[in-house]
Order: sequence, then structure tokens, then C-alpha cells
Amino acid sequence: MENKCYAAIDIGSNAVRLLIKQVKEDENLVNKRLSKAMLLRVPLRLGFDVFALGKVSEVKSIKLRRLMKTLRQLMKIYEVTDYRACATSAMRDAKNGKAVIKKILKDTGINIEVIDGQEEARMIYNNHIECLEDRTGNYIYVDVGGGNTEINLLTNGELVQSLSYNIGTVRMLSNAVAEGSWQQMKEELARLTADFQGINIIGTGGNINRLYRLADKKGKKKLRLPVSSLQTLYDELKPLTPEQRMEAFNLKADRADVIVPAAEIFLTIAGIVKAEYIHVPVMGLADGIIDNLYTKNMTE
Repeated sequence: MENKCYAAIDIGSNAVRLLIKQVKEDENLVNKRLSKAMLLRVPLRLGFDVFALGKVSEVKSIKLRRLMKTLRQLMKIYEVTDYRACATSAMRDAKNGKAVIKKILKDTGINIEVIDGQEEARMIYNNHIECLEDRTGNYIYVDVGGGNTEINLLTNGELVQSLSYNIGTVRMLSNAVAEGSWQQMKEELARLTADFQGINIIGTGGNINRLYRLADKKGKKKLRLPVSSLQTLYDELKPLTPEQRMEAFNLKADRADVIVPAAEIFLTIAGIVKAEYIHVPVMGLADGIIDNLYTKNMTE
């Protein structure tokens, strides 16, 4: 049987990602039914335009169209049978977002959907439950992006409630977090978790994965980042300039600036829920998109 390929395009506030996965037809590989064929990440940084200007600039709009044309050709090369392109916080906020998307559809044939924070959260969190050793515990699922932070309370493997806040790494660097947003998040999260004990965090996003690798120099198991280790690392990173972080921690330019506000968000949430560690599975929105595509095609 011919193997199928699925693709996900994730247009975030900091980067655009193309993930392509191939279906393994071997019935003995139920738990590994999808294998990664390729991953491409381009730091287009749309959020710096949107959160400062309220729109996608003409320069970035042209770059995004060129990138979508490239991704279209890559999907053809990999013989992708189905795809979904999703844009998140930056495109939600851009006053010219619809016009940019319409132009891309006309020029490339790629239809970009702007999804809200709750749909974004729902598409991601299902995969992470499968990675947990203790599925009966209480967890706060936290996805920190460039524009938004998505939070889900999970207990006994079930979603209790989803929250979404306009607090993200690029927003913070752009001084575009609205007054009161932090307080709102702290109050709502404290109220939501008041009746739950022993809460820990499932963290996703490029920054928490990088923070984990920086803190876990000895290659420890279980993909857990102790909050105390994150605090120590944050204290080392915070005083440095982005250039110094690039040199001292071998970071790329588009990671060296956003990694500190990401750590601040995770530490703030960990403090509110009194978490001891952050579970760091290596998955994100693109994985959730492909899982949804696979499930849809299996049931049709």
C-alpha cells in the first residue's frame, strides 16, 4: 500500500514551520504510526511587525508569500496527500491579516486558517497525554508562543478548562503586553487550580525545549526540567545581552532574545501553581495538526 504523507504549516509570531510526516503502514507499529520526513523552521518574526505596527509590513508580507511558494514546492516533492496551514497570534492581531492571507491563497494556492487560542491548545495537548508516565496526575499544560500563552488544566488525563492570554515572548520584547494581562492570568490561574493538589507543568514550544537542553547537560532521563534548575538558568541568562547569550550558550539570534521572556512566563506560572518540575515532550502545534489530519483521514 502506498504510504501517505501529511504536512502542517504553523505560522507563528516568531517563526514559520513546515512539518511533514509519513504514515507507516506496518500494523505492528501502532505507537509509531507517523514518522517525521522533514522539518523546516524559518524565523520570519511576524510578531515584531504586528505587535508594534498593528499589521504585517509589506516587506514581511512579500517574504511570507515567497516562503509559502517554497513550502508548496516542498510538499509536492514529498508527495504530500493532505495538509493544513494554521496561523496563530500575530495573524489574529494583524489588521491586514485577511488581505495578506487572501493574496497568499491567490499566489500559491495555500489556504491559511487563522485559529483561536483554544483551538490551538486543543490541537496540541492530546499528544502530550500519551507521553506522561502518570496519566492520573494533575497537570497544567502550558504552550508559550511569541504572541500568546495557552494554558490547559488536565486532571486524570481529562481536559478541565482552557485559558488563553495575550502574553508571549515577542509581545514582551515589543512592550505590547496590555496592562493588567499578567494580573488577570495570575488571578484566573490561582482560582482555577485552587482545588487541585500536586500540580506540575507540561511545557511546549521551542524555548522550553531549548531551556531543557541547556539545563540538562548530563542527558538525564524522563524529559523533566526541575523548576529550580530553570530558575538557576534564568538567573544566568537574564543579565546578558542577546549577543552574549549567543556566545555563552550557543544560541541563534532569533532564540537568544525570546528565551528569557519565555523562562519568565514559565517561572511565573510555576510559582502560581507551586509546580516542582516541567515535563518537556518534544511536540508542538504542527504535530497536533498532523495528528488531526491523520485521524480525519482514518475515519473518512
